[in-house]
Amino acid sequence: MAQSQSRGTNMPRVADFNEAVVLGAIRRAPNGRSRVELTEETGLSAQTVSNICRRLLDQQLILETGKQAVAFGKPRTMLELNPAGSYAIGVHIDPAVITYVLLDFTGRVVTDAGHPTPAAQDPDSVLALINDEITKLIEQAPIDRDRILGIGIASPGPVDIERGLVLDPPHLPDWHRVPLRDDIQEATGLPVLLDKDVIAGAVAEQWAGGAEGPRNFVFLYMGTGVGLGIVIDDLVVRGISSNAGDIGLLPVSSDDFGDRYSHPLRAFWQAGSPQSLAEEAVESGVLPNDTDFSTPAISEAAFRSLCALADQGDAGAGEILDRAARSTASAILTVTNMLDVDTVVIGGAMWEMVDHRFLDVIRPLAASGGVTRQLHGVTISGTSLGADVAAVGAACLVLDDRFSPRPSTLQLNR
Repeated sequence: MAQSQSRGTNMPRVADFNEAVVLGAIRRAPNGRSRVELTEETGLSAQTVSNICRRLLDQQLILETGKQAVAFGKPRTMLELNPAGSYAIGVHIDPAVITYVLLDFTGRVVTDAGHPTPAAQDPDSVLALINDEITKLIEQAPIDRDRILGIGIASPGPVDIERGLVLDPPHLPDWHRVPLRDDIQEATGLPVLLDKDVIAGAVAEQWAGGAEGPRNFVFLYMGTGVGLGIVIDDLVVRGISSNAGDIGLLPVSSDDFGDRYSHPLRAFWQAGSPQSLAEEAVESGVLPNDTDFSTPAISEAAFRSLCALADQGDAGAGEILDRAARSTASAILTVTNMLDVDTVVIGGAMWEMVDHRFLDVIRPLAASGGVTRQLHGVTISGTSLGADVAAVGAACLVLDDRFSPRPSTLQLNR
């Protein structure tokens, strides 16, 4: 007989779950929530909400910020997150650049830093540099260090989040089973979480992308590589090994949209990565033949030159980017038609260089090609969190792990 997958309720954890529900309701309210509103929104009793709010005030996680007049009765006391209640550090390791942020409890960046990823691919030396930068970030920040919950690391996949390992990412040669989590945890003395960069980006949009964000969306990351973070019913889809979202091999075409380029069907990484597009520019004579592609950081500089030429009106450069935008629209149509989501958020270092040009091309193509267009539209926009979205997401991993309500915490044996 097959074993049932249903699990019982771990009653001692109900209080923690309810506390996270109340905290989440306060977090999503840009102007705060009163205890009465929290009772209505969460379905908890007034006494339970009052007790939870008292605990959160004692922990300095929330603040009473003023009174709100009502038609009948006494004014209501409003509750908001205390920005200084907790902090989290995020590190995004991209093959081209490493970015660091320190977030407060509201998801605001307190301080940040960054530098090109070292050309030397020795993981030990790169880890030593990362640990030094984290130490400097903490020392220079005007905060209470005891309020730092931990460090989130967003890395190119694949990753083994159970063991805290980075497993041979395509653009980081020699990074074979690198114990990223344990090394940084030992060096800093802080708890460390490791996750895939596109998953971190999706979590960033949930936590810091706006108070009333969508419950079903995809986050398309366009940096040195391409990837996809998926959120369904407000839960991040991680996959069986927490490596969901690798869409580099997704077939895309610009030919469907009227393009007669000689390569109508390509893998998305070929049509949407900075180095591939810069190499295409060299082949077509838009960039010099001696353009250097020796490291991802140098390749990104070549792509930046391509974008600058397109902005200056170079027809060849513009056609390369427009073709890439049509291929990106092809990828977005495949994803949105498959998942039936109504929101796409795009971000990453590459995106910052092409956002307006790409959106002008992508939006009408996605609107006309969606199979569910008679039922709902698809909103496509760039992230509001800037090029550091994956680093912000890495820090949000820590906040999300500590404060988001998860039904799994109620299960036995957790």
